[in-house]
Amino acid sequence: MGRGRVELKRIENKINRQVTFSKRRNGLLKKAYELSVLCDAEVALIIFSSRGKLYEFGSVGMSKTLERYQHWCYASQDPNVVNRDNAQKKMLTLVQRLLIITLQSWCQEMSKLKAKFESLQRSQRHLLGEDLGPLSVKELQQLERQLESALSQARQRKTQLILEQMEELRKKERHLGEINKQLRDQIEVEGATLKAFQGSWCSDAMIGSNAFPAQPSHSAGMDREPMLRIGYHQFVPADAAIPRNPTGENNFILDWVP
Repeated sequence: MGRGRVELKRIENKINRQVTFSKRRNGLLKKAYELSVLCDAEVALIIFSSRGKLYEFGSVGMSKTLERYQHWCYASQDPNVVNRDNAQKKMLTLVQRLLIITLQSWCQEMSKLKAKFESLQRSQRHLLGEDLGPLSVKELQQLERQLESALSQARQRKTQLILEQMEELRKKERHLGEINKQLRDQIEVEGATLKAFQGSWCSDAMIGSNAFPAQPSHSAGMDREPMLRIGYHQFVPADAAIPRNPTGENNFILDWVP
């Protein structure tokens, strides 16, 4: 007697539902694995539990299977969309390759620069007399020639700078000499002008003194103060009080002269 038909419906008991899900999930995943191995099929399985937990299986990788699935879905619907997607994928692949090539080139260039930087650091230390132990006799001789060449070039450069400074000083000396000569000539011209002006002024002064002779001054007697004589009185007649000289000029009274 065969088994009766089992009615499929949601299991109400939570614990029984979780146990059933766990058993059947494992069986489903096992069947998918067996199908992919036995039949050489590309199988992808995605399971979400009631709590939202994800369980998946992909025989060749879930992303690759999904990409193939989308490709076939779009191919069945619109060929233009498939072509556009293929072009985008090719472009993306090309960009990725270019980025990889550029990154590799940058890495190589960085490695070269790093090696060159380390070499320059070693050369600098050697020129400063450091880390000379590992060097051979040939390398030391080469280092000696480099130092002699650098010293010779430094001396030549120093000599050139000294000569250039001397030439600049000579130019400044000549320029100052020209300025000094100009100032000397200007001073001589101004001195000659001043002498000519002084000679002209002296001549004008002499001509002016000859044109206006000095008048005799009669104020010498007025500068003296009269002498006061107490208790002394001399009677002078009216006619003799102010004598007149023949020329008509008045003389001072003799009593006022000390």
